Amino acid sequence: MQAMDWLWIIHPFLAVTLIYPLVGVVARLGLQTRQRRVQKAKLPPATGRDHSDWGQWLAAAVVVVVLIALAVVIASKALGSSERGATALIALLLAWLGTLSALVALLRVQGAGLRLSFSLITWLGLLTLGAQPEVFRLSDNPLEPAFWQSHYWGGVLICGLMLFNLAARPEILRQLRWRRLHIAANALAALLFISQGLSGTRDLLEIPLHWQQPFLNQCNWSERTCPSQSR
Repeated sequence: MQAMDWLWIIHPFLAVTLIYPLVGVVARLGLQTRQRRVQKAKLPPATGRDHSDWGQWLAAAVVVVVLIALAVVIASKALGSSERGATALIALLLAWLGTLSALVALLRVQGAGLRLSFSLITWLGLLTLGAQPEVFRLSDNPLEPAFWQSHYWGGVLICGLMLFNLAARPEILRQLRWRRLHIAANALAALLFISQGLSGTRDLLEIPLHWQQPFLNQCNWSERTCPSQSR
């Protein structure tokens, strides 16, 4: 494997070693929190606070891991092509830094309006970076089945749900209707995490090593044929 290949597996490596273990921890704490509140189970009083704190770390980590994936994909393809000028690359870098800065601000601000604003800015930043031609998407049409099978769009939807959790954290802690919305959103997120594990594994099988790419570019993917290699 070359250096570029190692960069491409940073995203799945972080997902397996960081994100999915955190999902398990947060889900378990969430169930315990509900058992303590609704069923009056004898659990530590800190269970709810731990669930909230670990959930905050999970939400932020999901967005950061997606930002890393977008940076690797765009940089590795754009730098190897003459189609992108320096001005465009600088603009993308600023968009990436701006999105990360908005996430950091979201974790720090207190007012509801500021939380909403920075969550939307972060999500729009992800969508802007993901809209670049270097980022592979099966489809951009929600009416097509391929759209719902796309690893990219699944990740974007999860990020939107995670940003909602961050933006509405104080309201979720105080109000029942927000907690119910929080539960529904995270039930959907759990299903998306499962589908992301499947679609991510599928996409890894389709990504060749860097040195294999020139030969595979000669293949006819619609007919599933490749030119024979002379010895």
